[in-house]
Amino acid sequence: MSGKFKVVGINFDHMHMGDLLRQAKGNPNVEIVGVSDAQPERAIGVLKQIGVSESLFFPDYRKLMEQTKPDLAILCPATAEHADWTEKIAPFGSHVLVEKPFAASLADADRMIAALKKTGRQLIINWPLRWYPSHVTAKRLVDEGVIGEVLQVHYYDGNRGPLRHLADKVEIPENIANEKKASSWWYKKSAGGGSLLDYLGYGTTLGTWYMNGRAPVEVTAMVDSPAGLEVDEHSITICRYDIPNSGLSKFETRWGAFSDPWVAQPQPKCGFVIVGRSGTIGSYDYEKSIRVQTSRDDSGKDVPVDTLEPPFDAAINYVVHCLTTGKPIEGPLSPAICRTGQQVVDSAALSAKEKRTVNLVP
Repeated sequence: MSGKFKVVGINFDHMHMGDLLRQAKGNPNVEIVGVSDAQPERAIGVLKQIGVSESLFFPDYRKLMEQTKPDLAILCPATAEHADWTEKIAPFGSHVLVEKPFAASLADADRMIAALKKTGRQLIINWPLRWYPSHVTAKRLVDEGVIGEVLQVHYYDGNRGPLRHLADKVEIPENIANEKKASSWWYKKSAGGGSLLDYLGYGTTLGTWYMNGRAPVEVTAMVDSPAGLEVDEHSITICRYDIPNSGLSKFETRWGAFSDPWVAQPQPKCGFVIVGRSGTIGSYDYEKSIRVQTSRDDSGKDVPVDTLEPPFDAAINYVVHCLTTGKPIEGPLSPAICRTGQQVVDSAALSAKEKRTVNLVP
């Protein structure tokens, strides 16, 4: 490939668009060639925030795709629109990166996979937790067999709420955030809002990664029902895997945590506990070490997290590296791992709706 790798950003519903475009700006081999959004002020505000020319804004995404011919299109629409936007952009012939979660349903996820399969390009789903050094270090130790076969994954994650911050984690006062709930897509059922759809996929996708692709056989979930809201702000999902003497895994999501984990870890702490046959790993968001117990040292010890070096340190660096060298997208960004995570999300939504344990949705 000659020249720089061309990237565009389309639909700024999710505040992570700013984070991803900032990563693209920081990669010397990448050129941001345009952005588009139905709300110009929203997109232009992000361009200003990250120091990119406002002239890159296109009112029409079709003209953006036709005129710039990007190598990669970054999509950040509301969850319920992931499939629609993927199907709109795929025919233009670029690779497509969709910011988490994968989709509002397994059916939508399969539509997205099919849309890219037709073009021969890659579909990539980015989960920011994949780039936390603590969770990467935990995966390395799992792969090295430090705790033996993984039996359980326990996950708790969330923040004070999706309206409490913008791109780059710029804080929004609580009273202003609360006023926006009634009009925000995050709190609309039809748009794919709610903490379960926002955060459960993190846990079930990275959990599938830790379990080397293994899926549960049964799922039980419960959500809260806040007065005056269409969607949940808290969910708990229990999974049973077909592993002898394994016990149960738990995945918990929370909008309304006591604090944002990037500022100060709330209690419960955000992150993962991975239980193996011969040890355990405690891996928490943003922390500088992970806690490891083994059968040889059941008192446990703190292990410093790995230093992540480019191009394996962030989503855009990794994706550009893979796409320019012909290497496959692996782990939680791959549709195969993400589809299993989505199966659990769909199963959890069904279980919560019907108030019963369900078999994994196929």
